[in-house]
Parts: sequence; C-alpha cells; structure tokens
Amino acid sequence: MIPATATPAGLGPRPLRLQALWPRQLAVIMGILNCTPDSFSDGGRFGSSTQAVTHGIRMAHEGADIIDVGGESSRPGAEPVSAQNEIRRVVPVIQGLKNHLPDTLISIDTSKALVAAAALEAGADLVNDITAGADTAMLATVASYGAGIVLMHMRGQPRTMQENTTYTNVTAEVHAFLALRAEQAIDAGIPRDLVWIDPGIGFGKDDPANVRLLADLPNLAALGHPIVLGVSRKSMIGRLTGAEVDDRLPGSLAALTPTIGLPRVIVRVHDLRPTLQFLKILAAIEEAHQ
Repeated sequence: MIPATATPAGLGPRPLRLQALWPRQLAVIMGILNCTPDSFSDGGRFGSSTQAVTHGIRMAHEGADIIDVGGESSRPGAEPVSAQNEIRRVVPVIQGLKNHLPDTLISIDTSKALVAAAALEAGADLVNDITAGADTAMLATVASYGAGIVLMHMRGQPRTMQENTTYTNVTAEVHAFLALRAEQAIDAGIPRDLVWIDPGIGFGKDDPANVRLLADLPNLAALGHPIVLGVSRKSMIGRLTGAEVDDRLPGSLAALTPTIGLPRVIVRVHDLRPTLQFLKILAAIEEAHQ
C-alpha cells in the first residue's frame, strides 16, 4: 500500500506504480466510480461508502487498472460542491478501496487542491482534473505528493460549458491548450511521464467538434503524453444514435477505435468487461497488421 505521506516527485512509490502501466499492448482501463447524487449516468447508485467500495472492488475484478473516484458531478449544468462535502464523499471510499485493493491504482476526480491533498493522503495515486489545474495550488500539491495528474480541456465550467461551443479550429486550440498546461505541470515539478492529457470530449464542444477530436487523437498523442479518453455513455452518443443513456455501450466502444495503435492510452469507462473484451480483439487485429 502507498504510504499516506508526501514523497518527492519522481522518487516515491506513486511514480513507480504509475510508470509500471507502460509499456503494454492494451489500453489502460479506468473505471468510473461516482460517489455523487447527480452524475449523468449513475448518480445516486453508490451513495454510501460501502456501496461505492463494493462497486470499486467489482470493477477491479472485471479488469479496471485504475478506479477513478469522484465526489462532484461534471455533467452539463451541474452545480458546484464544497471541498468539505467532496472530501466527506470520497476519502472513506479511497481508504476502503486501498484496504481491499492494495495493488489497484486509485484516481481522484477533482478540480480542488484541498480535495486532491486529502485524497492523496488517503492513498490515491493520481489526480484527474477537468479544469487542468485551474486551482492555483493544484499543480504544486500534486508535485509534492509525487503523484500523477490528468489535465483535461474544458471551456468554462460544467454549469455553463455548453453555452459556447464555437471554435475556429477545435483540434489546434485544444491541443495548444493541453501542450501549454502540460509544460506548466512539468515546470511545477510533476514528472513528464506522470502528466496525462484529455481532450475533454463533451466538455464545451458540440458533436462535430467531439468527432473531430476523436479523429485527431494520433496528433494529440504526438505531444508525447499519455492520452486519457472519456466517451463512455456520453450525450454525444445519444444525439448521434438516439440511444438512451443505459443503451450506449455500442457507441461507447465504437468511439474507442481511434485509440488503436497509440502508444499510451487510458480509457475511462463504466462497462468494464465489454470494454476489456473489445480492446483485446482490437489489439489482436492491430498486432496481426505488424
């Protein structure tokens, strides 16, 4: 188990555990664990820490390499949650998961440095920040714990992000933003290999922009950072296909096809077993091409 104390960036067990994910044939699977009453897909299903830990254990057994624990919804229109409420929701879950799953990586899905610090103290390995470090204390906090960070592109805030989805060149703008924030994270002391980037599918983008970003994933990967992709059950799939939120597995899997052949990819998903099976077959086909 990771000690609940800060470790120098690049030297402690967290960097070693995160770097051990590479190299590998399959994409890394990040299981979504929402400890919230209002998340778009499974809000309220895991309201107690016991329910959440049980579900996290199930996801690990089904193939999750990372469990991503979140205490604040980021769905369009979501209202903010205080740091204290977020900490109350996520810390017991992280502690419970580390007790039962000492070898499974834990991510904290938060944009608040106070929540990140509490989660890292509880044993989390990685901070998944949809604001790419907008909290001015976030990057230094992550660096002080020797943890990794996911930097995601989002225009505005969850409550308002879909009000302005116009871009001159969405891929150029998103890629430039992530490249800049990644360099700032490195300057703050986070090792380059522990800086992961996410194009933010569905966060301040319309459907054509989302599809364009998916098609251009190889160019994003060329920045040299691991790519995190979260498309599971997204509203885009519903609008493009008419499928309700609980019937979007085929679309969620189809959206992962641009990850094939990319060197370091993390897919953030709800449906573990079907995703793992899908990725194994895609990887076998890719290997046969070589």
